[in-house]
Amino acid sequence: QVQLVESGGGLVQPGGSLTLSCAASGSIFSINGMGWYRQAPGKQRELVARISRGGSIKYADSVKGRFTISRDNAKNTVYLQMNSLKAEDTAVYYCNADSSRFYWGQGTQVTVSS
Repeated sequence: QVQLVESGGGLVQPGGSLTLSCAASGSIFSINGMGWYRQAPGKQRELVARISRGGSIKYADSVKGRFTISRDNAKNTVYLQMNSLKAEDTAVYYCNADSSRFYWGQGTQVTVSS
């Protein structure tokens, strides 16, 4: 079992920045990769960014150049630095860990609005 606890969401103006954090606990050794997904109202959940155990990183085209995923292995924590935020980035952001199955955090709301 893997437990994920997210933090860092909130309200930000367009062009602003936020950093999301996701702390993992439990069967850390079984995790193959961690990432962030988001789901806007009326839309499907989509991948935002993912970092594999080996350090390979993948971003959605819509966030390339604006978002950065990183991790601190000592803290078992993954971060999502979000810059130049746009209204269309508004969504609930979910941390994800994949091992024998997908694990999800509780979600954190990010609202980009003036």
